[in-house]
Amino acid sequence: MAAAASATPSVADEVHEKAAGPLKVPLASPTPESRPKERAPLTAEQQQKYDWLLGQVKAWTEVPSTKGKAGPVTDRERFWLTRECLLRYLRATKWHEKEAEKRLLETLAWRREYGVEELTADFISPENETGKQIILGYDKEARVCHYLNPGRQNTDPSPRQVQHLVFMVERVIDLMPPGQETLALLINFKQSKSRSNTAPGLGQAREVLHILQHHYPERLGKALIINMPWIVTGFFRLITPFIDPHTRQKLKFNEDMAQYVPPEQMWTEFSSGRLEFEYDHAVYWPALQKMCAERREARWQRWVAGGRQVGESEDYLAGATEAGVAGPQPATTLDRSEAEAASSEKMEQAEQAKQTEQTGKTEQAEQTEQAEQTKQAEQTEQTEHTAQTERTEQAEQTKQTEQTDSGEPAPAADAEPALTAIEEKVAELKVEPAPATGNGVASN
Repeated sequence: MAAAASATPSVADEVHEKAAGPLKVPLASPTPESRPKERAPLTAEQQQKYDWLLGQVKAWTEVPSTKGKAGPVTDRERFWLTRECLLRYLRATKWHEKEAEKRLLETLAWRREYGVEELTADFISPENETGKQIILGYDKEARVCHYLNPGRQNTDPSPRQVQHLVFMVERVIDLMPPGQETLALLINFKQSKSRSNTAPGLGQAREVLHILQHHYPERLGKALIINMPWIVTGFFRLITPFIDPHTRQKLKFNEDMAQYVPPEQMWTEFSSGRLEFEYDHAVYWPALQKMCAERREARWQRWVAGGRQVGESEDYLAGATEAGVAGPQPATTLDRSEAEAASSEKMEQAEQAKQTEQTGKTEQAEQTEQAEQTKQAEQTEQTEHTAQTERTEQAEQTKQTEQTDSGEPAPAADAEPALTAIEEKVAELKVEPAPATGNGVASN
């Protein structure tokens, strides 16, 4: 049974209620009345085909590539291979399990080669500065609404335009509530002053269709299209042969959108919409990225906690169930005695930690006190030494002053030993005079 979408008011909802002006951030949850349809249970044959496909996928060790991206299957790729993902490929191939396996492996290779995980918000940001793609609100079956506004086109045709769409589809998937796997595409071909031809090029349209049909199968729930000029009508006639019959049934042209989207969560740019929204790139873009990053991280943490299972339940990853496909984790299956023992052990560890902390604090206090006492002793010793020096100097000055007052010269320190040394040196230098000769030269 599919889990009901969360009815808890989002932060964005609360901000909108308090704000005086139009909303500028995404809505984080559908209305309480908006709920996904329950999934039909698998037949015995379908379950058998799923089990076979799951066994094949679990055995994969390498992802092939013709563009130098071949290598071992990563955890992020195992995380992507959920139960619902495998079932989507089985439904898309009309339950031909071998074809489903082939297409799954092709999509893994494409995601690597296209760099889906490497597309960043900063790289894509210039494409969305005018709000030509907006993720806002949910339809009556809790599908995330993805608005396309070709009239706000702000860039020339390039690979980044297609990457922009892929990036936004990935963000839509981030925001899908439990029990919902598909999105609602709302396309408004309203012309703008700067752009009258709002139809994309045929080549680009075929590329987008190929990506969506082959690598995002069973993801389109509804496509609601309005304001179609004759040139866009002709464009759809050209691309219709490339759209599979199942997808064509989901396209709705110029219908009353209120049939599918609650008016309070539908942008006023569309008929019957009552949600006042103003696109401010500086506000909306970071808010969208933050919300999506938080959802992705929460799903990843639950996948890790559930045992990193290939074929994990998307409802579990979205927080709708307590346990994943591997069942409750060991921590939740302890019997009473084990639980009590674990609780006792935790209490003992906590007490030991508390005692260790107190002991550490006591030792630290003692060390601090000893250091303070040593410091005080050094200061006292220094003070006494300084005082003694000052007393000695004062006594010497007093003595000199008294001698000066009495008229007696102060004795020179060590004068007598110095005179004695000088006299001895002079005695050493004395030489007896030589006897005189006739020529006045000393004889030998």
